[in-house]
Amino acid sequence: MKKVVSLLLVLALVLGVCAFASAEDKTYNVGILQLIQHPALDAATQGFKDALTEKLGDKVAFDEGNASGDSNNCAQIAGQLVSKQVDLIMANATPAMLACATATADIPVLATSITNYESAMEIELTEDGATGLNVSGTSDLAPLDGQADMIKELFPEAKTVGLLYCNAEPNSIFQIKTIEGYLTALGLECKRYGFNDSNDLASVVQTATECDVLYIPTDNTAAGNTEAIANVVIPAKVPVVAGEEGICSGCGVATLTISYYDIGYKTGEMAYDILVNGADIAAMPIAYAPQFTKKYNAANAAELGVVIPEGYEAIQ
Repeated sequence: MKKVVSLLLVLALVLGVCAFASAEDKTYNVGILQLIQHPALDAATQGFKDALTEKLGDKVAFDEGNASGDSNNCAQIAGQLVSKQVDLIMANATPAMLACATATADIPVLATSITNYESAMEIELTEDGATGLNVSGTSDLAPLDGQADMIKELFPEAKTVGLLYCNAEPNSIFQIKTIEGYLTALGLECKRYGFNDSNDLASVVQTATECDVLYIPTDNTAAGNTEAIANVVIPAKVPVVAGEEGICSGCGVATLTISYYDIGYKTGEMAYDILVNGADIAAMPIAYAPQFTKKYNAANAAELGVVIPEGYEAIQ
């Protein structure tokens, strides 16, 4: 009997060591689906990869896909990642998240660059701020009341604000509805200018220049077409206040912005917690940017004769 017990103990020890070794040797395959290439989303993806690489070294491999702004491409890439049975998917921007959430109910999907998960997914968050599904992540929402105050601060004589956004982006619509209330409370008249896609963007922007100042939220279509917007607003001498730094650097004058790298990095930390520590993604609260920065586009401000007060940081 003693020999049997001893043998069982040795066997248990060996199995334990093997299991530990297996866990130590595991390489995690992480899929990344990014909607489109532009500075904000690029920074979020880089932050995500840096966080996981710092924690896992060569024990993590990334399978990256870029949908080039096409929702059909999002669905195709999401399906490919699921068929490869990756351990986790990072979805960068709302259409990417929705495609991944549709493609799998089993593989954890961590999203970033999402403004409002409830409006994007048409759900209600739990009391703890989680989705209750196989989806969690980080939000890129900056204080919309602060952005409204910025418009009033920089353009005290302005009477009308044109709200420029893509009709197909739920997060943009959420931001427009919200900031409209803040701007109205400040005594400003708001006019909405929704465009369907990049094809009608320039003509809609041209109409919007009838306003004293334009506001563009964290809109992915706008972010991918800042040059086209700048080509209209700069000659028209109409300033743009943007929801994030990338749009501001392309066609804006000022922004109250988050760091997309930081929220990407936070998403990577969340991924590590899921992959290594077994955290339950369904109970994982949505995380938000820890700080916001007032920034301005020096070249556009000078071109339009906008005087930037103290407390703003020039975009490099």
